[in-house]
Amino acid sequence: MKALNKIFPALVLGGALAVSGAVNAQEAATLDQLLGLVKQGQATEARENAQREREFAAAKADQARLLREAESERTRQEQESSRLENKFEENELLVAAKQEQLRERLGSLTELFGHLTAASGDLASNIEVSLVSAQYPDRGDFLRELINKMSSSDKLPRIEEIERVWYEMLREITETGKVVKFTTEVASAAGERSEREVVRVGAFNVIDTDGNYLAYNNDTLSVLPRQPAGRFTGWAESLANADSGLHQFGIDPTGPTGGSFLAAIIDSPTLEERWHQGGYVGYAITAVGVFGFILAIFRLLVLSVVSTKVSSQLKSSSASTNNPLGRVLKIHEDNPSMDPETLELKMAEGVMRETPRLESGLTLLKIIAAVAPLMGLLGTVTGMIITFQAITIFGAGDPKAMAGGISSALVTTVLGLLVAIPTVLLHTIVNGRAQRIIHVLNEQATGIVAEHSESNAK
Repeated sequence: MKALNKIFPALVLGGALAVSGAVNAQEAATLDQLLGLVKQGQATEARENAQREREFAAAKADQARLLREAESERTRQEQESSRLENKFEENELLVAAKQEQLRERLGSLTELFGHLTAASGDLASNIEVSLVSAQYPDRGDFLRELINKMSSSDKLPRIEEIERVWYEMLREITETGKVVKFTTEVASAAGERSEREVVRVGAFNVIDTDGNYLAYNNDTLSVLPRQPAGRFTGWAESLANADSGLHQFGIDPTGPTGGSFLAAIIDSPTLEERWHQGGYVGYAITAVGVFGFILAIFRLLVLSVVSTKVSSQLKSSSASTNNPLGRVLKIHEDNPSMDPETLELKMAEGVMRETPRLESGLTLLKIIAAVAPLMGLLGTVTGMIITFQAITIFGAGDPKAMAGGISSALVTTVLGLLVAIPTVLLHTIVNGRAQRIIHVLNEQATGIVAEHSESNAK
């Protein structure tokens, strides 16, 4: 009622405002009419206020009823919660008792089931990557279901399931010693899938009838993008199309998925790819090496021809100008009466004139042999700088990427050594051939001077 006492003056004020509005709306002609209108408005307001009071009282009673119902529901839920907690504790005790009873009844079988679970897990891991699974693809599903079943504490394996594990182990062992042909889906190097006849060589390799080696990944056979050398693929094709007998075949026993060595061939660069890894410095070293090789071979051929002519000149009694020795001997033939000292100087001059022609290109070969390793070192240092810049940006989280960058940087060093070592050997051979001819010239010039001196002395 206190609330109503507070609300009631507001309602009265609202009713007065409504009456005044009605009075304003109905303009009274006289004061009696105005008084009647006011009285009529007061009566209407009183009825409305009484109606509102009745509604408020009904709402208050309804709220009290709802409150009693909510309190009753809360009490019931608390009782239900208490009952469920007691039931949960009873169930926990019952589960513990049942588990203890299960352990007592299992006895030594617990250890047996533990070994069976471990054996099934190991067999499932082997089957997942085994090439035999390419021919029998559904073996792993049974083992995974059995492991999940044995992992739960309320189910036990059947005798048939235990015998199936034993059977799968024996089948895996037996199939590793067989060469079997069967038809399955194979993905080409371009990703196109098609049915092909393939030959499985134990658990080592799978090949198709074209002699291509296949890899087994994610339950799918696919052609290796890069195949072994031609003779191995030829052997594989011969084996795949044979009906019986013994055949040569290259087996890669390094992995159960078709050979990890064969898979590594995909990532191994060829000699041409290695050469391209050297970049512009590698190209420059190669150009210098090719030039040095051509120069050495050319000089070696020239000196061989000259050496042949010198040998012929040694057997001839007359001097010929088509070889260095003949041109030196020609000096003595043209000056038979010259004094020994002047002849000696003339002969020395002739030998010196022929020496640069014979030693032509030797200095350039020596420079190439010295510069090639330096160019290789330049390429290595440049490549290492690039590699360390990449490590600074992307970090050193991938050792394989770091090793690849360092390997590429060292290619130029290898190229430099491959150019320098043969160039040094060729320089030695060419220089030896030239020095041999120069030695013959000096020997013959000295002999002619000595004979000329003896003849003058007589």
